[in-house]
Amino acid sequence: MRAAIVEQAGAAPVAGDFPEPEAGEGREVMEVVAAGVHPLVRSLAGGGHYGSHGTWPMVPGVDCVARSEDGTLRYAGFVTPPWGTLAERVAVPGGVPLPDGADPVAVAGGVNPGMSSWLPLTTRRAAIGDLGTVLVLGATGVAGRMAVQIAGLLGAERVVGVGRDGERLAAVAALGATTVTLSEGAEGIAAALGGHVPSTVLDFVWGPAAEATWAALARSGLDEDTADIEHVQIGSLAGATAALPAALLRSRRLQVRGSGAGSVPVERIVRELPTLVSHIASGALDVPVRAYPLEEVGTAWASGAGERAVVTF
Repeated sequence: MRAAIVEQAGAAPVAGDFPEPEAGEGREVMEVVAAGVHPLVRSLAGGGHYGSHGTWPMVPGVDCVARSEDGTLRYAGFVTPPWGTLAERVAVPGGVPLPDGADPVAVAGGVNPGMSSWLPLTTRRAAIGDLGTVLVLGATGVAGRMAVQIAGLLGAERVVGVGRDGERLAAVAALGATTVTLSEGAEGIAAALGGHVPSTVLDFVWGPAAEATWAALARSGLDEDTADIEHVQIGSLAGATAALPAALLRSRRLQVRGSGAGSVPVERIVRELPTLVSHIASGALDVPVRAYPLEEVGTAWASGAGERAVVTF
């Protein structure tokens, strides 16, 4: 079959021939329609992600929209390396049927980045009820833009988006967020919060952005903190480490945790998929995507952060 193939760690994929996947128990071979080129996909293929299997050559890709034997379009994933989803065919569990009229490119490009905020926000809402203010670090990327929309969809009263690119922040503001550039530092973040303490910080970048946020959240005095802040570490595009002030942990009710593959039960992800797919399919969540044929996978691989590249078959 034709597929995108990564020959060695760090190499860009090229279109070529790769062995057919094997169905196996509990798996069906489906025809791929569209598959997203997510940051996770690049990181896994490059060998730098904690989930990398370390085997090359390999087909990259973690999820897709595929056509099952009965002709149903399904969102599917959970492939077995070295096979990935950037291929004509995949062997996957049953998947989630797409609603009638759903755009397979939008679904293929949107579920992965959307789930990164959908899971922590739905968990948080179930725990505290009202989300109040949500702060998104890295709001100009696809996952960040979807996080802004999802926070609003789930009832957040205020959403504050932090990013580096002022032009792309304008698009985030159009989604209903108060925006601030990272160059404005802790003072800018504090001003954008306007005296409101976030219930949830969705952090797609870590590094200096996390440190600036913690500086903005600093407080003085020995009175009891009435806030309840959860800082969710999702991505680390700005740095693999961040220095967390000890005084902040002692003075605030602050929990820092991660959300990603390995820390979230697979059963929870599978349970939430139909709802997220339906929101993307209905247009309630706008996903900035661009489609590329398989033969242009190298161009898709090198595409920018403002839109999600999707390889189509």
